[in-house]
Amino acid sequence: MSFDQPMPPFNASDPSATFLSTSCLDFLMIELVPMTYRVANELDASSSSSSPSPSSSAADIRDGNGSSEHKNSGAETASNAATATTTAAAAGGGSRKLDEDEERDAVFFRLEGLGYRVGLGLVERFSRDRPRFNDALDAIKFVCKDLWMLVFKKQVDNLKTNHRGVYVLTDNAFRPLARMSADPGGRAVARAQPFLWFPCGIVRGALAAMGIAATVQAETSELPGAVFQIKTIPTRQ
Repeated sequence: MSFDQPMPPFNASDPSATFLSTSCLDFLMIELVPMTYRVANELDASSSSSSPSPSSSAADIRDGNGSSEHKNSGAETASNAATATTTAAAAGGGSRKLDEDEERDAVFFRLEGLGYRVGLGLVERFSRDRPRFNDALDAIKFVCKDLWMLVFKKQVDNLKTNHRGVYVLTDNAFRPLARMSADPGGRAVARAQPFLWFPCGIVRGALAAMGIAATVQAETSELPGAVFQIKTIPTRQ
């Protein structure tokens, strides 16, 4: 597979000659974040609606422990409580809505995990003919040059390291943020943050495929720039 534009001549009948337009990745990055928010809320709604009602269970317990002359009235009370609970759940959409922190964590976990698997596959495909990397710095340079060019069509603008396992990658025109509009006084920077979680997963997955365990965080202070911080995790001897 290649993200590059096919230049003639090329053998279209070759089953291994697969081409993918770079616009596909742009559209994917645009739609991936709102889709993940919808999926996270729908999964929470389905799990909440399938859980048993605590009010009906409590009514059944009280009915079982009561005397025989109150069994009929206890069963009627439990039935009324269950009916009221079902009606309220139907009116309220069947579940409570995720709060902001829960929603953010669920979306981050899903987006970062998707990116991780993409990063694994990319490195396995495009570094198979390269010699083995000597150290973590060589692997980071591969990410900054080859991987960034492959996915985002440009190289990282700046790479800094303290030579103690911390690397800072700066992209002044990060492609997924390049087409975002920033209204004066708006919250464009805060709204752009979730669009960095999928690329964080790509970087972490790429490093994992090269045998480097790391944590990856990203932030933006001004669109369309982005800063990625990579902290390698030392392996136990």
